[in-house]
Amino acid sequence: MHLGNETSGNAVMFGRLLRHFRERAGLSQEALGRRIRFSKSQVAMVERGNRPPRGGFVERADEVLGAQGALIAAGADVTGSYLADWFEDFANLERRAAARHEYETHVVPGLLQTEAYARTVLQGGYPPVEDDVVEGRVADRLARQSLITRKDPAALSFVLELSALARPIGGRAVHQEQIAHVLNVAQLRNVTLQVMSPHRETHSGLSGPFVLLETKEQRRLAYLEVQDHRLLTDQEPTVGNMFGKYGNMRAQALNPEETCTEIEKLAK
Repeated sequence: MHLGNETSGNAVMFGRLLRHFRERAGLSQEALGRRIRFSKSQVAMVERGNRPPRGGFVERADEVLGAQGALIAAGADVTGSYLADWFEDFANLERRAAARHEYETHVVPGLLQTEAYARTVLQGGYPPVEDDVVEGRVADRLARQSLITRKDPAALSFVLELSALARPIGGRAVHQEQIAHVLNVAQLRNVTLQVMSPHRETHSGLSGPFVLLETKEQRRLAYLEVQDHRLLTDQEPTVGNMFGKYGNMRAQALNPEETCTEIEKLAK
């Protein structure tokens, strides 16, 4: 389901210029991709303005297409993100959310991650990506955290498995910093953090993690992601059932005060 996308005006203009020089040179997207060591789909996304050119793309294309510096000059003004294409729709909606709720089982949610923790998580992906892509994705992840502290902050709630906080991702120092950060964010008035007791024998979220969004227009959406499969939907009864499930889970989890006590124990 496609729910809208925002592209940089400069990226669109760069894409049109790239297409002009490519067609003038008599090259297909696939042929240009081979010469500059990028895939046909990457060339196509840059030409549509859906993806900013990265990793030597501009310089190689300028040389191969004989643009005499025109593409390099135009590329200097291109802005964009390293967010995956399939995540753009969700990220755009998330930025405008009035409320956001998340259940997580394996890692600290991206909105609560420190820079060092996020870098460790993103470096461990498969297939491996270049260092500049990792750094770009880290920056994008940290930028999304403005949802917590913006002038009109969203109402945020998290239900986490304690195991997601216990795993020492990044090593001892990174883990300690991450736990301290989670405790600090939990004190904000617009944030409610709860952990599911590790001693609870069952609860409503055993089928896996998910994120729920509520817009200022009272539109409700659900986002689910597992390995290479993702779903962003506003369809009923799916969304209503997910919100009902999350309500049950908040009742089943430890309250915020008990949660902070458990996390403090973990920190020690």
